Amino acid sequence: MELSTILRPECTTCATPGSKKKVLELISDLAAAQYPNLSSQAIFESLLARERMGSTGIGNGIAIPHGRLPDIDTPVAVLIKCEEAIAFDAIDNQPVDILFALIVPADQCQQHLSTLSAMAEKLSDKQVLKQLRKAADEQELYQVITA
Repeated sequence: MELSTILRPECTTCATPGSKKKVLELISDLAAAQYPNLSSQAIFESLLARERMGSTGIGNGIAIPHGRLPDIDTPVAVLIKCEEAIAFDAIDNQPVDILFALIVPADQCQQHLSTLSAMAEKLSDKQVLKQLRKAADEQELYQVITA
């Protein structure tokens, strides 16, 4: 699956959310603004439920929050570059500054896992990560991740 089919430029942002809760709320708001049939609160609760099972902070300043919703039929992605890294309970105990969030239909588990795996692989590329961190604005951030 092409990343540009699930990640809209409007769901890519540079921000200073300040906390894990605030960044999950930002993800929820961005996704809900682009997909009116999605409730910001439902997205937030789905992301929070997944975080309660264990942090999605995968190390090296990266987190991949994700959740499932029964009332959607296509995956929705959000990319955030934090201007100031935030505590995220990552596996390496380091703060997070790059978040790729994924909301998927509840019945698409295999696709969900494949997309998460592909994104984790892309974000483990030191060159891609360096470019994301150097991105000056949302447009550049979007171009780097979808290239």
